Amino acid sequence: MDKLRITQLKSLFDEIGHFINNEDNSEQVEIWFARELQEILGYARWENFIVAINRAVDSCKTQNINVDDHFREVTKMVELGSGAKREITDFMLTRYACYLIAQNGDPKKEEIAFAQSYFAVQTRKAELIEERLNLLSRLETRDKLRASEKQLSQNIYERGVDDKGFGRIRSKGDTALFGGHTTEDMKTRLGIKSNRPLADFLPTLTIAAKNLATEITNYNVDNKNLFGEQPITNEHVQNNKSVRDILGQRGIKPEELPAAEDIKKLERKVASDENIIEKATKKLPKPKK
Repeated sequence: MDKLRITQLKSLFDEIGHFINNEDNSEQVEIWFARELQEILGYARWENFIVAINRAVDSCKTQNINVDDHFREVTKMVELGSGAKREITDFMLTRYACYLIAQNGDPKKEEIAFAQSYFAVQTRKAELIEERLNLLSRLETRDKLRASEKQLSQNIYERGVDDKGFGRIRSKGDTALFGGHTTEDMKTRLGIKSNRPLADFLPTLTIAAKNLATEITNYNVDNKNLFGEQPITNEHVQNNKSVRDILGQRGIKPEELPAAEDIKKLERKVASDENIIEKATKKLPKPKK
């Protein structure tokens, strides 16, 4: 997501934030209304959005967090086209409630992906939102590579290649992608322990490059009906060379890109975010009797 789009979405989300006083009027609590959030998140029908809200409520209950602190059903009067008015259901939501709703939405939707970071960051600084979006993008790209490599391992096992053979194929693919540098060479260059996966320390672009080459190999193993270690190795090496050529046309040499932060560290950070966000979120004031 580019900086302009981040700025545009941030402005939209900022506009629907509201402030209400707590019980003793000592401070203000920032809240959002579900009907307004629904529109920005790209849900055309309330019936579909209420499903995401209910999932978020269930998530809150699962963590033994008081739902009433973050979700409150309210009613509003809205004017119809005829001039008549009718009552509709809405929800008053805290930042944490909005975060849970975003977590239960479709992450492929740009607005949902943005909301996951917008509500996770306690300040409204665009650069911090962008930083978290980039972090989540790297985690997602790493997950895709894990999945494509798992698929390749399963595919080639059925075609006469065992686990050791898969390791050799993957290693030769790395050597092709990194311009003659082996997997171990790259670990040494980047200061990575020998027992850790190289991909856990690669920048998003390089992980995506490895994934693209692996996805092409998966496709061609089936499409060309390749069998045995050598034909599959040749295919995987060629695909990595082709991806390297594409990067080279844009002036990028994968072996020269610096190491990125350990994926495992980022995964732990994201896993702990939910608890931190809930504790940092101001609770809804008690309803007036």
